[in-house]
Amino acid sequence: MEGSWICVVLVMASCSLNDPQAGTEEAAVGGHGESAASQGEITTPSTRCRANTPSVAAVDGGSRSNGSPVAVPVSSPCSSDMVLVGRFCIDRYEAHLRAITPAGIGEVHPYFERPALESSYAAVSESGVFPQGYISRVEAQAACLQVGKRLCSRGEWMLACRGTRAIPNGRGNPRPCNNGKSHLLMQMFGGGHDYERHFNSPALNKMSGFLAKTGAFPLCKSELGVHDMIGNLHEWVSGTVTGAFLTRFEAESVGRQYQHVQVGNGIFMGGFYSTTGELGPGCLFTTVAHDAGYHDYSTGFRCCRAKNSG
Repeated sequence: MEGSWICVVLVMASCSLNDPQAGTEEAAVGGHGESAASQGEITTPSTRCRANTPSVAAVDGGSRSNGSPVAVPVSSPCSSDMVLVGRFCIDRYEAHLRAITPAGIGEVHPYFERPALESSYAAVSESGVFPQGYISRVEAQAACLQVGKRLCSRGEWMLACRGTRAIPNGRGNPRPCNNGKSHLLMQMFGGGHDYERHFNSPALNKMSGFLAKTGAFPLCKSELGVHDMIGNLHEWVSGTVTGAFLTRFEAESVGRQYQHVQVGNGIFMGGFYSTTGELGPGCLFTTVAHDAGYHDYSTGFRCCRAKNSG
């Protein structure tokens, strides 16, 4: 397809984000994935500068092997690293981070380490790379908003996930997604866990056979071709728990284990490599037990944005 070409220019700022307020809350979604987001009603949280928070940017339009942005034809509804879902685009794969240097986009940040304070990163969605864990919603939001992307709403995320199989197709077949593995935290550290030393230990995601590279489970994709939405890493979405959200959430009539939830918490979706259906089956797996600043070895993200017009 011919068309004018544009290149993405990254402008970095040491900013983080306010938590989305009640006005950005998306409706809980039933089994068909219908929501306000699927009708194009999309909101974007505001930003504000805060000291000692990593500044993170997202690379739009995919990336070359050296990490530099790829030009995208204006006429394309989505950049090459994203999939069109109705009126919005979603990253094809879970994101990893690349360091921002004076020369541009640099080396891949170690996926098993926390983003460093007062450092800048670019978030990249591509296959064959270990995705970034140990990330908070605040940091994930910054990655998406810096260059026109944003975190997906819960409704958008579930719509894009539709058709992903969470269980094997027939007895004796392997799981289509990277989930259902043993609980590595207990296996490595036993009981009595310390948040920083254990839940954020680099050793967890460095352990062979647990976290997988993006696209390593080829059957783990939605009907539209979005990969790894179930298992591998939890994925932060933009919503905040409110009383109204909880009313709709409980009305889904989905079997979930108890979660310690309070108004103001963030939301992440899909489960990770050691979960199955504890907090909902398949695309309905929803964690609401942590605030937006929470991070551990299981928390990751991907981005959404409105499709290009014309």
